[in-house]
Amino acid sequence: MAGVTGCYREAPPDLALRGHFSCLWSSTLPPGPARAVAVLPDGCVDVLWRDGALRVVGPDVTAAHPDLAPGAHVLGARFRAGAARAWLGLPLSELVGRAVALEDLWGRAAADMAARVQEARDPLGQARAFHQELLAASRRVAPAEARAAELFRLCGLPVEDGARALAIRKRLDLSERSVRRLCHDHFGYGTKTLERILRFQRFFARLRGLPGAASLAVLAAEAGYADQAHLGREVQALCGITPACLRQQLRADQAL
Repeated sequence: MAGVTGCYREAPPDLALRGHFSCLWSSTLPPGPARAVAVLPDGCVDVLWRDGALRVVGPDVTAAHPDLAPGAHVLGARFRAGAARAWLGLPLSELVGRAVALEDLWGRAAADMAARVQEARDPLGQARAFHQELLAASRRVAPAEARAAELFRLCGLPVEDGARALAIRKRLDLSERSVRRLCHDHFGYGTKTLERILRFQRFFARLRGLPGAASLAVLAAEAGYADQAHLGREVQALCGITPACLRQQLRADQAL
């Protein structure tokens, strides 16, 4: 799983970037035989540098399986909730389940950015150059949209769907239709799908912290699922495997 396999590191962005990105990260896969890598849905959008090019990875509804060679080195920046729309210039609903070249959205400016990162001689220098390019670009872009960020936060609360929907409309002072449009613009899909993904991420965070100690039934309840069967259906739909298989894979990846 991405973020578990190989050497994965996250760091908070500099103050100047915190209105745009929640974290900067790097990932290096281990050498040796090729291994399939799964990126689990998290409701987020990343811009990444890989193989000399900049790409944008849109929001996923199911696990993605990027084609990465052994030893692949990737630099990434994860947008804050509500920030990607202004950077990319299009509704996130157009990027669901897709990875696109940033050059397709920004033209020559993105190719020049990627080339400057590529010019650095080593991974540390490339990470610094990537950071500097994001800093320069951020001066031309508005920070995260406050209502979208609040919508993301509310969708992640472990409360009943009816109570959440009412809280969202009251807090944002928007109609149901306007909430739906806001969610599609900034996260790619509706609030129900976003809630499902964020609930799964609550479960996965607990599973990752307690890979062998707690029962799946307990973890399901803590994450906000109705019961273990509900958890099983949702994990299967989002990841393509059962919760037990997910736990087994997580243990295997953490042991590497």
